[in-house]
Amino acid sequence: MPSPRSARLIAVVTVMTSLAVSAPYGTAAAALADTTSAEGSANARTEAAGGSARAGVLDKEPTTLTELRREAQKAYKSIEDANRVLVARQKKFGAVEKELATKLQGLQQATAELNKLRKPLSDLASSLYQDPSLDGLSPFFRAGNGTETLRRIADLDHLVAGRNNVLGDAVKLLERQQQLAQEAQELRAASLLQEAQLSAQVTALRKRSTTLVRSLTKALIKLGVKIGDGRAGGCDPTRIGQAEQYPNGLLPKSILCPLPQAGEELRADAAIAFADLNIAYKKRFGASMCISDSYRNLGEQQSIYYRRPGFAATPGKSNHGLGLAVDLCGGVQSFRSVQFNWLEANSKRYGWIHPDWSYHSPFEPWHWEYDPKLGAQL
Repeated sequence: MPSPRSARLIAVVTVMTSLAVSAPYGTAAAALADTTSAEGSANARTEAAGGSARAGVLDKEPTTLTELRREAQKAYKSIEDANRVLVARQKKFGAVEKELATKLQGLQQATAELNKLRKPLSDLASSLYQDPSLDGLSPFFRAGNGTETLRRIADLDHLVAGRNNVLGDAVKLLERQQQLAQEAQELRAASLLQEAQLSAQVTALRKRSTTLVRSLTKALIKLGVKIGDGRAGGCDPTRIGQAEQYPNGLLPKSILCPLPQAGEELRADAAIAFADLNIAYKKRFGASMCISDSYRNLGEQQSIYYRRPGFAATPGKSNHGLGLAVDLCGGVQSFRSVQFNWLEANSKRYGWIHPDWSYHSPFEPWHWEYDPKLGAQL
């Protein structure tokens, strides 16, 4: 059994080798908990974003142009939603990593402060070791007034108390470090897994969207739409957002889709809906709809405005300049003709309308417009 002095020195050495101090990790734990919760919510939003597109795969495959257009847009929208969730998750995890880095920096600062606290204990241990009068318990039984004995007892109490406090802090710090490391590891693993799942889902959605657009293009070509080299992109309904970014009358050829009648074109969603409507019209009347005008660039709109005052919208204000309107012939231009009445009764099923103003001011039975909001509901 070691002597009392050896026991005291062992205690001092233990203290000196175990010294550390606990840092305030409560905020980090809360941040990690919040982030873990946010990861679960983000995953739920991702499932919701991709659910509609997956449902499209499980349901019967689209058969009409409108269904193809709708499913392609749905898949594209799900891609955008999934990407937003992924960016939000990466941003939140980055904030947690920054918080962890701050806590580790705080740990280093706390360790430096602890080194200052170690010195008094170190000096005390050194003085006790170097005192030749210390030999077992004899100093406590020496004759005298007891002052020296009380001083030595106080020194020992201080040493033991310091040892116990520091060891307790060291144990807490070690446990907290282990917990923090485990939480960080689990968080990172969950984040990587969810990112991989999102990436796979986005890839599947993009593949489905591409397949639908390709099928849509083939169907339009089969119907006689002249989609030449470099024009297929104009019939891609997932690109209508790009068309909306251009000023009225300044849409480039690359985002305009040809119509069954050569030389006429509209933006993708309107052109696809018109082609679908034309199929029904042809079944009823045995011929395609006759188009006298469709998309007009700014120069064409200005020319018509000056040639036919009161019968053309102000340049820059016409739906023709947005690629969303057509002027029809072949009987439709005659108010209350069989063709007009049929189109009036059936066009809304394809997103096309005869606007209220065209019934009276100015009176234009030949003018028909595609309503994107109505088309999105089909």
